Amino acid sequence: MTQKVIIPVLISFAITSLLGPVIIPLLRKMKARQTEREELKSHLKKTGTPTMGGLMILAGIIATSLIYMKDYPKIMPILFVTVGFGVVGFLDDFLKVVLHRTDGLMPGQKMAGQFLVTGIFALYLYRYTDAPSKMLIPFTGGFENGVYLDLGWLAVPVMFLAIIGTVNGANFTDGLDGLASSVTVLIATFFSVVAIGTQSGVEPITCAVVGALLGFLLFNVYPASVFMGDTGSLALGGFVASTAYMMQMPIFILIVALIYWVELLSVMIQVTYFKKTGGKRIFRMAPIHHHFELGGWSETRVGAVFSIVTAILCLIGLLAL
Repeated sequence: MTQKVIIPVLISFAITSLLGPVIIPLLRKMKARQTEREELKSHLKKTGTPTMGGLMILAGIIATSLIYMKDYPKIMPILFVTVGFGVVGFLDDFLKVVLHRTDGLMPGQKMAGQFLVTGIFALYLYRYTDAPSKMLIPFTGGFENGVYLDLGWLAVPVMFLAIIGTVNGANFTDGLDGLASSVTVLIATFFSVVAIGTQSGVEPITCAVVGALLGFLLFNVYPASVFMGDTGSLALGGFVASTAYMMQMPIFILIVALIYWVELLSVMIQVTYFKKTGGKRIFRMAPIHHHFELGGWSETRVGAVFSIVTAILCLIGLLAL
């Protein structure tokens, strides 16, 4: 138990935390700096803070996973999706903050990259597992006695929607110091507990993500000295979605990662309503964490409340098993 649970957390934590003093100055030297929206006056002081810190998170996850991959081959597809989306995010970050191309990757390019990673993962699942056709329904009795949903051919489009939606939801959640890190470390802990209890064979990578995020939080809590950027947020969304699918638990994403989807839906609703009404808004600002900020909540309060909500949702997720 120690070898596949505690050690991966410690290894990943050590790698990520030790890389902080190395990578952060390097990012400053590269001028990989964050820019802030002018509407958020309290955020203007963050302008110039290094971003692309997701490289630290990925380093901890990759190095730890490689140690365990031989004995735990099921972590390989999860690592592929995590790194794959991380690469898409890195390219977007690099173009924006290093090469100063305002929009980074074009929307079509970004979506093409996400579809490519998701498509390869879907192909793997269909060829080597029965995960896509079996989704455990929460509150039906758990893995052994529970009811599984079989969507047939609809499983493919649903998979693309679930994975890409989760990834972009994680991306929108990354807007405040420590927010995406705190929310995701709780989700990773949930999957670690389930993986350990079911001996699913993916626990080394779920525990590695916990360690990497704890190490990153040393530098990302308020006031943050580095942001993860799309490099980190897209990678974390990919991790959550692929882990859920490997464990036949994609429906549980709507429980434990509900914050991701609320953030995503708030943006979709805001944009749609803005266009339909010629400039009116439902929220003060989207994603929704900025709505609370402009309503008078401090960054730390938003982060604490969202984390508490996620912790409760993770407990409900365990209860649903």
